[in-house]
Amino acid sequence: MYERMLVPLDGSQLAEVALPYAEGLAKRIGAEIFVACVEKPNLNDALEHMPEPQPGEVEPVKYSAERYLERLAVKTPEVKPITLFGHPAEAIVEYANEENIGLIVMATHGRSGIKRWALGSVADKVVRASNRPVMLIRAKGDHSDIHERSAFKKILVPLDGSEESEAIIPYIRELGLRLEAEIVLFQAIERFAHLYIADMVVTHLPYSDTEMEPFKADAESYLEKIGSALKGEGITLSSEVGIGETAEWIIEFADEINADLVAMATHGHSGIRRWQLGNIAQKVMHAGNTPLMLVRSSEKPVV
Repeated sequence: MYERMLVPLDGSQLAEVALPYAEGLAKRIGAEIFVACVEKPNLNDALEHMPEPQPGEVEPVKYSAERYLERLAVKTPEVKPITLFGHPAEAIVEYANEENIGLIVMATHGRSGIKRWALGSVADKVVRASNRPVMLIRAKGDHSDIHERSAFKKILVPLDGSEESEAIIPYIRELGLRLEAEIVLFQAIERFAHLYIADMVVTHLPYSDTEMEPFKADAESYLEKIGSALKGEGITLSSEVGIGETAEWIIEFADEINADLVAMATHGHSGIRRWQLGNIAQKVMHAGNTPLMLVRSSEKPVV
């Protein structure tokens, strides 16, 4: 499932934050790592039509991706460098599909400029378009513990009670078995409210903790049912139910338990007791502090 990984880079050190995570994962599961740079067509065309430099002039930067990857390969010989051509997100998604890539690992922020692309927006587009799992690494903050965090010892898995959100389970099962990681299943329940109307005034009175207990008990039973099969295969597993705003709960709980990875499906099923996972995933992607793996719920597991 994860035998071939793709790490898109843009020539910046920020984008390279994703590399140690891919390397740490690859070493433990025996995967190949393909490191890709994308040359945008407008830059290539412009460089191709530039006149040859005169003596004393600075030579224009041609084939910058190849040169960057050559230098990177010297520092990181275990990776396989490739150059892609086209618009970054499209080229990444197309290559991943053609080459049966099992996991795309990329930083959520890069550095823009004449030779680089804005990796944050590219990551957004790749997540929306790819039918492959995408692991997003935060290219911000302190990365002093990057090699420790890249071991993926503890993985938080948010669920919402729907089959769509459960699309993440086969991918997490694989990681749990191969990495011997602890899996923490999590469900957040939005607090309901009583609605009162008096003298044309609408008042919302939140449910008390006691009134929320039946819903919390249902969620705990659901997580126990999902977790029982994983436990039966020898995976270390725990579960937790929270009451409150879902995205905030996921972000705060991931920080609280010091999770190395949050893994979730990008679409769920909306309804009175479920959250729309697409929106939640978007919030967690932009506001969270933990590496995030997203899987499209409409897709079958990549094998």
